[in-house]
Amino acid sequence: MTAETLPRKNVPSTTPAALGLGDRPAKAGPGDPAATHVRVKLDVEIRALLAHEPGTKSGADPEDLHQMRVALRRMRSVLKLSGRLVGPDAEPVRAELGWLGQSLGEVRDYDVLIGHLREVVAEFEVRDQPAARRLVSKFVTERGVAKRRLTRALASPRYASMLQNIGRLARQPATEEADESPQTSADLVAGLAKPHRKLSKAVKALPADPPDDDLHALRIYGKKLRYAAEMAKPAAKKKQAERIQRLIKATKDFQTVLGDHQDACVAADRMRGALDSTDTELAFIAGRIAEKELLRRAEVRAVWRDVWAEVDKAAQAVSARM
Repeated sequence: MTAETLPRKNVPSTTPAALGLGDRPAKAGPGDPAATHVRVKLDVEIRALLAHEPGTKSGADPEDLHQMRVALRRMRSVLKLSGRLVGPDAEPVRAELGWLGQSLGEVRDYDVLIGHLREVVAEFEVRDQPAARRLVSKFVTERGVAKRRLTRALASPRYASMLQNIGRLARQPATEEADESPQTSADLVAGLAKPHRKLSKAVKALPADPPDDDLHALRIYGKKLRYAAEMAKPAAKKKQAERIQRLIKATKDFQTVLGDHQDACVAADRMRGALDSTDTELAFIAGRIAEKELLRRAEVRAVWRDVWAEVDKAAQAVSARM
């Protein structure tokens, strides 16, 4: 373990109370307005982000950074879909979440790559291990540079201001302002049709052998549908909530499959870059890894449409019973 990844004592972090939030997350049910569900979702996710902030800063466990990034992405998705319900500040906050997401995503990508490479090269012959370790160390060094950028971002006034702004959006007002066409909780369930339609349209537009970037875009569409379903579930009645849960599971499987595809593509591209090295032993290891990644990519391409079919089926079951 390097000095950078050693846990630090007394790492300062913001608390929900400092953002004006209660001791526990707020709750919402089928009878509450849609705006209440949006605020509750923001409340839940900002608490998750704060809970994983100390671990992300210390670097003791990469899972903290991963979960912090997940919470951030859920908030961005909520604000994209329904931010207008909580006021005009929603879009500027979403943009700031995007700023932080870039730094989190850069480090997370290295964590995924390094973890996977270590698993792959562990199976190589003993004589190839020194070169394999040099290759992994190359990416560990690059990851360290990205982590320092993230650490500066988390210590910045910009980050502190972003947290305060999210807290303001998440707080439940004493009274909601009158709206000529207020959205109900049922509208959140009905709203699942839009992200499903976008995903379905994108799938149908693909050729038989789609480009890698197009499959990555599908994963993003699927993630938006999943996050919308997660917000809609508490707004639904029991039977409908069960159908939405099936949709959440299907979209999660879809994300996992296409995530494996993206990880394989990224790893193969990184290995191509390493092939330019003057270190012939390192280049040999990179070539072996690239071959494995291209095989993993092909395996995913053989099954992803079947996984999509389950998403489509689950989404249609939700919309058919609204």
